Amino acid sequence: MIRPPLTSLVTLRTRPGVLRPRSQLDRTPDPFGPDPYAASVFSLRTGPLPRSDDGLWSRRLLAASVAGAVTVATTLALLRVPRFEVESFACVLWLFVILTAMLRRWRPHQDSRLVWRERVVGVDGVEPGLVARRSLAGWIDQVVRAAWVVAVALIVTTLLPTDPPWARTLRLVFLGAAAAVAVGVASYRQARFTGLLALTASGIRHGGRRYDWSNIDRVSLHREDGRLNGVRLRPRVWRSLAPAPVVGGRDVAVPEVRLAAAIEAYRERPQALRVGPVRACTP
Repeated sequence: MIRPPLTSLVTLRTRPGVLRPRSQLDRTPDPFGPDPYAASVFSLRTGPLPRSDDGLWSRRLLAASVAGAVTVATTLALLRVPRFEVESFACVLWLFVILTAMLRRWRPHQDSRLVWRERVVGVDGVEPGLVARRSLAGWIDQVVRAAWVVAVALIVTTLLPTDPPWARTLRLVFLGAAAAVAVGVASYRQARFTGLLALTASGIRHGGRRYDWSNIDRVSLHREDGRLNGVRLRPRVWRSLAPAPVVGGRDVAVPEVRLAAAIEAYRERPQALRVGPVRACTP
């Protein structure tokens, strides 16, 4: 007797009365996630490579140029930093660790609103919609992350020898890579998209991820460590084992209650966002 494989017998409930094989649920690609299968429970309409006719190549080239210029300038600045003794900066590093932990707990008052824009540059197109800007806490988090990457890169390069030519080349490559990670990627995303979060007729975009309206079943406030931190989007159909995504939060200037009300207002009628200007239905 030939037994079927165990994976074909494992099923997940997607909705009441409907069972689907796990092998089918885990095949939804997500080009913005760490792996192509279980990064998001929502289907993303964009493929791994952008289309040639989406009209965004000039924006991509501009963002890449900005990121390249910022990376080169940061690399040149890091090369001028003199070598130092790591032991003498141990106290400064500990203070930086404590400051980072305190900043992660700090949350300024969020009282911004979603702003209507005629041209919202998204993942694969330009369309009108409502945009939320990055909060002060979000900008501080960006600076802290960049500072950590730069600090680690300077410590590692300080430990390299000074005489061999390969050490100087390795130091240049390492500092260039650190500058690209610290400020290059952030600069590209800042110039590539309009706002940190946007509600358009094609979906909800937070950063580089977009979630389709058609698969949003329920909207609820997300709590983390007893505090509100984003809006949870419960999908109608679970296409992977990943948890429901969360949009908004500490890095968005719009408060969670106001963002949840706007998402709920346009969840069943996203096409209304194409006819503007509209005002977010928020408290």
